Amino acid sequence: MALTNSQYDAVMRLYNQRQISDQRALAERRHDAYLHIPRLQELDSKAAGLSVDKAYALLEPGDHRDFDLSKALADISEERRLLLQSHGYPDDYLDMQYVCPACRDTGYIGRKKCRCFRQLELQVLYAQSNLPDSLQNDTFENFSLDYYDPSRISPQTGADARQEAENALRISRSFVRNFHEKFENICFYGEVGVGKTFLSHCIAGALLDRGFSVLYLTAGDMFDMLRKYKFSGSGSPEELQEFYSLLFSSDLLIIDDLGTELTNAFVSSELFTCINERILRRTPTILSTNLSVREFADTFSERTASRIFGNYTLVHMSGHDIRIQKKLAGGQ
Repeated sequence: MALTNSQYDAVMRLYNQRQISDQRALAERRHDAYLHIPRLQELDSKAAGLSVDKAYALLEPGDHRDFDLSKALADISEERRLLLQSHGYPDDYLDMQYVCPACRDTGYIGRKKCRCFRQLELQVLYAQSNLPDSLQNDTFENFSLDYYDPSRISPQTGADARQEAENALRISRSFVRNFHEKFENICFYGEVGVGKTFLSHCIAGALLDRGFSVLYLTAGDMFDMLRKYKFSGSGSPEELQEFYSLLFSSDLLIIDDLGTELTNAFVSSELFTCINERILRRTPTILSTNLSVREFADTFSERTASRIFGNYTLVHMSGHDIRIQKKLAGGQ
């Protein structure tokens, strides 16, 4: 996945912050060393002076072979090393200490991205995803089928709650596995508290770890932001375009809790625009809603429902509210 310009700039700002931190830490170590070993400051001043003297000497005519700068600097370096050792400091105490010595905290080795670039790239992607802090616990490995009652039959699918959960888990894993190869969309629908959001988080975390950009928004937050940028006067046209760019271009968009917000013509129109644009761009989307298929069409218009039902894998989930089950079990 290629970073957007703003994401790349965010990564490079992190490297800039590292470099500033490196410089500050070196200045603090130097201050400490000079305080306890004044001779070190004299040696460093002498080394700087020798370099300047050599530069001036080279500008003058004559033979300068008697001015061996390398040997003079080597002698100073050795004296510094012995002074540091004798006072209990490591040899490299006054050297620049990098978070990543390989690239010296620049992000690049020559023209090639360093391995540490990938780590900061993921950090930026996670920060911009808008996902909650609970994401680290919402993983496929922590998705338990024990909360789904096999005796509870869904009238929508004819399958029991456990079978539906197994199907939802299988589809979610497949979505992640084939993400880069196959254009897919998912709409999780069903009762409150049965794992729709949890599975969305599982998918988001797995894809973020692979370096894809994910934008997670509750439906209420998404429409509130669009409303603010368009009508309140508190957002600029540039901010609106930037938000649309995120909505349309993120590798994965997750819109959670559709149908809980106040629905009107503006909401229906913006939802259709977002869904339709991402279908045209072939950028995957995941929706979750507590509404039934019929309720969804009645709430958001037949046109929007038609685009979703024709281009999304519908995944029904049912069962008893897992949050209540956990609370009754003492949080286990």
